[in-house]
Amino acid sequence: MSHRTIDPVDTIWLNMDRDNNLMVIESLMTFDGPVDWERFLAVFERRVVDPFPVFRQRPVWSGMPFATPRWHDDEDFDLGRHVRYATLKNPGDDVALQDYISSFVSRPLRRDRPLWQVHLIDGYEGGSAVYTRLHHALADGIALTQVLLSLVDDSPGADLAEPPEHADRERGAFALAVDAAGAVSALGHTLGHALLELPHLLTPAYAVDAFSATRQATGVAAKLMLAKSPHGPLSGVPGVRKRVLWGEPTPLADIVAVGKATGTTVNDVLVAALAGALAGYVAEQGGDPTDVPTMVPVNVRPPDQPLPRVLGNQFALVLLSLPSELTTPFARLAETHRRMEAIKHSPEAWLTFGMIQGIGRTGPEIERFLVNFFAGKATGVTTNVPGPRSTVYVAGSRVRALLGWAPGSGNQTLETSLFTYDGNLHVGFKVDVDRIAEPERLVRLFEAELAELARLVVPQKRVGRASKARAVAGSA
Repeated sequence: MSHRTIDPVDTIWLNMDRDNNLMVIESLMTFDGPVDWERFLAVFERRVVDPFPVFRQRPVWSGMPFATPRWHDDEDFDLGRHVRYATLKNPGDDVALQDYISSFVSRPLRRDRPLWQVHLIDGYEGGSAVYTRLHHALADGIALTQVLLSLVDDSPGADLAEPPEHADRERGAFALAVDAAGAVSALGHTLGHALLELPHLLTPAYAVDAFSATRQATGVAAKLMLAKSPHGPLSGVPGVRKRVLWGEPTPLADIVAVGKATGTTVNDVLVAALAGALAGYVAEQGGDPTDVPTMVPVNVRPPDQPLPRVLGNQFALVLLSLPSELTTPFARLAETHRRMEAIKHSPEAWLTFGMIQGIGRTGPEIERFLVNFFAGKATGVTTNVPGPRSTVYVAGSRVRALLGWAPGSGNQTLETSLFTYDGNLHVGFKVDVDRIAEPERLVRLFEAELAELARLVVPQKRVGRASKARAVAGSA
């Protein structure tokens, strides 16, 4: 029987489940056609369960004071107990699937089994859906996204032609799934390659100006300590019930056009649209205009290295204040670009990475206090995952859309998923039902904000780069 000590950082998330905010990472794949049950089970076991032992292990506590929990092999492991089959109720549309997923989001995973669950759901708009629940103690959301993307292939028959002895997480299709960049992170590209390649920040050039580095670190520490989530329609003590929902896909070409026309990035455009949607929602609910802080996970693993077999949590967080207080789309876009650039060139990710490592070496009560303290700085978590650029398949079925939600901690009430795949952007929200009463409005407002940005930049397509920069800066 195999067992190992659970890493202190993984133990943070193992101990952090609360009735009103579970530490479970949720993901969703939808398919154009039905997914074959037996074929999916074979692919999932071969590419996820077998390469990563933690999918066959459960947490065990010794009962001794101050003892560290351990991962133990589950001697009764049965893949069929973790992969469930379900059929949606009529009419089998988005609302039916959202209701199904929402009914599970608030249910804790059983601690006497490995901490994960997959639902293969038939009857969704003539096809299938795969809904996955993975506990944060297994790994961070960035790593688990990579694990799940190892299921995809670039052709419908690739999994059948795959010799079992060669089917592991380093196969070529995985490289396709996450593009040439390798292991992509939630909002890693949003914050620039400097944050994706954090080890390279520790260079002589970065260390030369010690005074500047110290000053930056002091500023970041002050930002983290003094920031707080504002009072309003998005804040408050969350309840137990959560709801997930999503909108129609948006052509990525439209978003690229906005970025090119304004001298900003695709990710600037997406974050600015989110800021506008939240501003509109707060106004509709009678709240005062205010910036909305959100936590953004950042990858700290070298992007060109495969995941370790033990997985685990290795990520940082940055606090991004969405400029929702500004009143026009271009003003929000210009300010978003400025703030993103500032974060990209700051040591914030490294500081929070060190803080997470340090928190993991305290006791459970101190861990809970510190995590809740820093969680209280933000309304929720925002992830932006650049997915496969072309059509991919799982067990022979064409993937239609991809989404994923990070867990909220403390009193966070809103998790936002931005996922690009096959030329489209897919946006989804996970909300606390007690605090956010009309989440459908968030979806509509986000879509409207993107449409308005696209409409406004059409006349600017003929102006030069300098004029574009002046237009964006002037609108602020």
